[in-house]
Amino acid sequence: MSLFLQSKHGTRSILLGMILSFLSLSSLAPSAECRCSESCDLALASYYVWEGTNLTFTSQLFSVPPADIVAYSPPENIPNQDSVLARTRILVPFRCDCLENGEFLGRVFSYGVIPGDTYERVAERFYSNLTTVDSLRRFNSYTDNNIPDTGATLNVTVNCSCGDRDVSPDYGLFVTYPLRPGESLSSVANAANVSEDLVRRYNPGVNFNAGSGVVFVPGRDRNGNFPPMPKSTGLSTAGKAGISVAAIAGVFLLAGLIYVGFYRKRKEKVSLLPTSENQSHHFGQEVTALKGADSARAPDGAAPVISGITVEKSVEFSYEELASATGDFSLANKIGEGGFGAVYYAELRGEKAAIKKMDMQATKEFLAELKVLTRVHHLNLVRLIGYCVEGSLFLVYEYIENGNLSQHLRGTGRDPLPWSTRVQIALDSARGLEYIHEHTVPVYIHRDIKPANILIDKNFHAKVADFGLTKLTEVGSSSLPTRLVGTFGYMPPEYAQYGDVSPKVDVYAFGVVLYELISAKEAIVKANGSVAESKGLVALFEEVLSQPEPNDDIRTLVDPRLGDTYPLDSVRKMAQLAKACTHENPQIRPSMRSIVVALMTLSSSTEDWDVGAFYGNQGLINLMSGR
Repeated sequence: MSLFLQSKHGTRSILLGMILSFLSLSSLAPSAECRCSESCDLALASYYVWEGTNLTFTSQLFSVPPADIVAYSPPENIPNQDSVLARTRILVPFRCDCLENGEFLGRVFSYGVIPGDTYERVAERFYSNLTTVDSLRRFNSYTDNNIPDTGATLNVTVNCSCGDRDVSPDYGLFVTYPLRPGESLSSVANAANVSEDLVRRYNPGVNFNAGSGVVFVPGRDRNGNFPPMPKSTGLSTAGKAGISVAAIAGVFLLAGLIYVGFYRKRKEKVSLLPTSENQSHHFGQEVTALKGADSARAPDGAAPVISGITVEKSVEFSYEELASATGDFSLANKIGEGGFGAVYYAELRGEKAAIKKMDMQATKEFLAELKVLTRVHHLNLVRLIGYCVEGSLFLVYEYIENGNLSQHLRGTGRDPLPWSTRVQIALDSARGLEYIHEHTVPVYIHRDIKPANILIDKNFHAKVADFGLTKLTEVGSSSLPTRLVGTFGYMPPEYAQYGDVSPKVDVYAFGVVLYELISAKEAIVKANGSVAESKGLVALFEEVLSQPEPNDDIRTLVDPRLGDTYPLDSVRKMAQLAKACTHENPQIRPSMRSIVVALMTLSSSTEDWDVGAFYGNQGLINLMSGR
């Protein structure tokens, strides 16, 4: 049955109800009382090097490649990548996120407990007072005397800042700086090479002579410059250090659906066509339940307000604009075809773009992508530019020049990807997945990881795409869906058989992708082209890896287009990681965080790479047990 919207006001009511219902059910946006809502891609942690540590250990603590620490740190403090000078400071780069539903800016790191650990030891020694005992107590469930000796993981929260435009727009990169005994305002300002007044204004009320506590000071980029804050989006920046400008783009995009397609021409009759009678009834229930939802008009010149949520900016396109940019969606501009629609190339407002055109029946998938990509922003996730709702559903993404990974592995007319590039693509993809698994609240599960959904840019870096099947999951939730979605060959046993969903579903699929990077074979290998004789790539590799000396047979699985231009040891390490990812027991599969750390090491060096030596015995146990 069709749901007809008979007038402009009817359209407003129903669409607003659907959108507000969607926002409410998914906890998409923080409340208006939040003290931050926007993260920044880069912050620095001033790490005091205690006696006996090394760069590798510090890299592991923060899941950052050693080379990145070297790039930001004083060169005199790191003579080489194998050693750092004790009782000096080095700088560790990390992403600064808005945590606890907008309560503060920070980053949560995972620390694998070793025998004898206490909150005090972790905070003061291992993390050099970048966190506190009170913070560890708050974000972990263990009491001081009940921390397991082994096998546990602690959440270590480090505060950060993205700048304060009210103090100065000239400083957009900040160092989280733990004060030590004997330091003062003067010594901190001198170390940062800025004025005492500037440091004081970023840290009002701080006693710099206390010898403890964290302050925020301007930092320099890789080139030694103070980068400015991004251009203002027009919202107030009255927050102090650690508070960023609100940018709840997700809410605005969804709210914008009310106005874009349905009001542009003031059509008197618009039809939404649910895919079934049940869906129509369900939408009707949502609308009825939320007809009384609050909506308020913002003062002239201010951002719109919907249900107490201030919306900052719109990214909207008209159908005419999209049609003009794609030659009326001509075949000449068509660059792909997915399960929910075709993709077209376009140039919009001076930017290259990819436009996905979806049927109105794909409303759930359309909203799912909006929900994720307007909330989650990461270098290794495809960026959403905008949308259009007019006749069909349109999503507008950044254009990724080099197509997808599947085309590079199995397409024609492309040079084979060098081994080092394959490792980098694996690392980029893992970073994107780690972000949605561990750095968003609630977390997301992609559920359709495969080479076709990993896009390759002009520099051969990877971005995870196609979030139409993504499941929004509250941490620790047991109410997960049983409807199977995804692609055969990438589904783990617990999902295919029982419908169990967890982040380990993505880990399994990522393991299959690792096997594909090695072999360039499809997830399901058809012997002699016969479906009856097909075999899973996971089983094919497990047969080889289970042998006492698998090296010779591994060579037979390596993409023949690579010839001999690959380090066998590196290939074997990636295959072992893929085997851990595709373990039958989801509890034994590693987390994406552990996978990122392993791939960072594999990427930085493909020679003399020893997993046990890098992680230590406990670290290896953590990797293989998914911690």
